[in-house]
Formats: sequence, structure tokens, C-alpha cells
Amino acid sequence: MDTPIGKDLTNQVIGKVYKLVKRIGSGAFGEIYLVAKGKEEYAMKLERSDTKHPQIFFEAKLYNYLQGSDPRIPRIYAQGQDGDYNYIVMDLLGQSLEELFSKNNKRLSLKTVMMLADQMIQRIEYIHTKQFLHRDIKPDNFLIGLGKKATRVYILDFGLAKRYLTKEGHIPYREGKSLTGTARYASVNTHLGLEQSRRDDLESLGYVLMYLLRGQLPWQNMKANNQKDKYQRIMEKKLETSPDALCKGFPIEMSQYLNYCKNLKFEDKPDYNYLRGLFKDAFKKIGFDWDYKFEWIKDESLVKTQQDIQSENKLMIMTQPLQQQQQQQQGIKPNGIESDKKIGNTNSHHLNSTTQQQSGQRRPQQQTSKVSQQLSVEKKRTTSQNKQFIQSKELVKPVTQVLAPKIVTTKEPPRKY
Repeated sequence: MDTPIGKDLTNQVIGKVYKLVKRIGSGAFGEIYLVAKGKEEYAMKLERSDTKHPQIFFEAKLYNYLQGSDPRIPRIYAQGQDGDYNYIVMDLLGQSLEELFSKNNKRLSLKTVMMLADQMIQRIEYIHTKQFLHRDIKPDNFLIGLGKKATRVYILDFGLAKRYLTKEGHIPYREGKSLTGTARYASVNTHLGLEQSRRDDLESLGYVLMYLLRGQLPWQNMKANNQKDKYQRIMEKKLETSPDALCKGFPIEMSQYLNYCKNLKFEDKPDYNYLRGLFKDAFKKIGFDWDYKFEWIKDESLVKTQQDIQSENKLMIMTQPLQQQQQQQQGIKPNGIESDKKIGNTNSHHLNSTTQQQSGQRRPQQQTSKVSQQLSVEKKRTTSQNKQFIQSKELVKPVTQVLAPKIVTTKEPPRKY
């Protein structure tokens, strides 16, 4: 049986001690197996050692670097090369949000999504405080824990992650970049070819949350002759779909979240507490009980009281990077949001099919105009920010960067399977 790494390796032994029990996941770059070492079970991610762009060791290095005050980052237990394969051994987790979503008739409840949002924002914030962007926020990359940890949400798959804060400061604004990530959840600016920053991870999360609530996004299942045309059609649909239209029928806080993210400038530090507060406010207004009782929770002993949650939150103090004390950046204030300011709101009646048919002939010209306007807006918003950065860069000497630790990998001699 052909697989992304060549063939099924079930029952083989990698790294002398890890027996591959069964395949539990796969992607474009490799596969994940459930492995056993004696009585202990782990997850093992494999890729071919002759791949053009190996990612596993970079990912292992980043996992180790991210280990700290947030235990919702999987731990790495081993890494190495065994014959034709590179591998890393990590914590075994439960199902992904995509799998849970599919098993629940492709829709999760409002209560569940709002409780998930709080944890997902915390995971993204933690990665950002460690000076990295994830750049592939999607339901497949958020997993729940096993057993008593089934109420915890973990984030993983850092193959596309990128450092946004270097010794010189924030990475520069650039255009003409290829799309990195998953088109369905990519931010509008990512489609436009702009360098990604913190705002893009959060905008992607907004699309993920609406996907889990709605069951489908307006730009899914777009037909095209090739991938380039498909990406173009997805971008056009995102441009003409305002946050208010996308979130119609759901609490206003959902559209406020997306509007906030879309109004962030390239180097802005998001107000994560404000974003989490939006969902908590909506939760309170509706009258839900924040008990962590998700759809998949069957064991009532896992349902938590408010006191349990508060005690747990006290232990989750985020470690702030030293560079934040040197930065001159400020996040956009919540009361400065204008929901109709962004280009995404220019077509608030996009759901009216009659109007769409009448304007069909003008669509190519309108979409070109929207793209140009969006790029123009980003240039203007970034110009002043870059000037301030150039001036302040000479005045503020960056502190020494804490880089990821060096990983020592083991190599086994080539052998046949």
C-alpha cells in the first residue's frame, strides 16, 4: 500500500525500541503512527530522509524551544534517522477538532466553540510570545488530550512556523509572497501575497471557529481548472464576504472578533485578553455554564467547577519574552474598532443571488479593484509603522535572543523493510 512516506510501516521497529502499532494520521509531508515502547505509548511522526525539504528536525527543535509554562505543547521524547526515515517521538494525544467535528454531524455547538476559542487563543498567544508564527491554523492542528485531559486543547504541527521577531526586530513588511498554509483558513492578506504576522494567525482562527459553527464556509467547494485559479476564487469570495455576513445568525462578538483582526496593522501586537473577553462576554449573556462539558465529554467527573478552572488558570502564567520589554509596539484598542472600515464589508448583500447575477459581468473588474484597494490600504498603514521602526531601531538595542536549543539526533544504518 503506497503512502506519503512510501509504504505502510505497521509492525516495524524504528529507533531500535519503538514498534509501530498503527497509522493514525497523514499529511503532505509525512505520516503519524501510534508506537509502543514497552507498556508506554507515543505518537511518532515520520518523513523520508531523502526528502527535498526535510521538516521534522526543525519541528522537533521548535517543540523543544516552545516547552515552558504552557503544557499544551506536545513534548518530544526522541528524534533521529533510521534508514530511509527521519522521525520524532512525541506525546500521544486524542482526536483533532476536525475529527470531532466530522463525528458530530459536521457542526459543533455554540457553547463548545466558545469554550474552544478561549483555549485556542491562549495557544496562539503563547506561540507568539515565543516570537513565532504558526502559519497553518486549522482544525486538524488542534487536538484534545486523552483520558482526564480530554478537556484540554493542544496545538501542534509547526512545519510551517516562522520567527517573526529577530535580533533586528519585527520582520519587514513584504509583498509578492506565495500562499503558505491552508487556503480555506488563510487570511485575506495571505491570499494577497503579503508577509504574514500575528494578525494572520488570529484571522485564520476566526475562520476556523465559523467553520465549526456553520459546518461550511462560503468559499468551500469552489470549482476551478487548477490550484492557482482555485486560490484566486477563494480569495475573491473572502473579499466579498464581510465578517457581518459570515457571522450572521451568531452572537455579534463573532463578527467583532474578525473585524478586530482585520483592522490590525502588520506589526501590531494583538490584545489577546480582549479577544478572549469577547467570547466570555457572549457566553455570559447567553447564560451558558462554563463547565468544559464539550460534546465529546462522556465522563461527568471531567466536568469542572468554576473553582477548579480558576485554580488551573492561576498555574497557567504565560512566560513573556525579553524582547517585549524593548518593543515600541502597541495593540489596537478595542474601542477603536470600526466594523465597516475594512474592504471585507464592501459587499454586505453578497447573499442576494439576484444582485450577484446582475453584477456578474462587472465582477472581474470589481475584484481587481478590491485587490488593488486592499494592497493600497496595507501599504499606507505599514509606511508610517516602518518609519517609526527604522528610527527606533538605532535607539533601542535588542537584548540577546534566546534561541532554540540544539538537538542531537541519532542515526541508524540503512536497512530494508
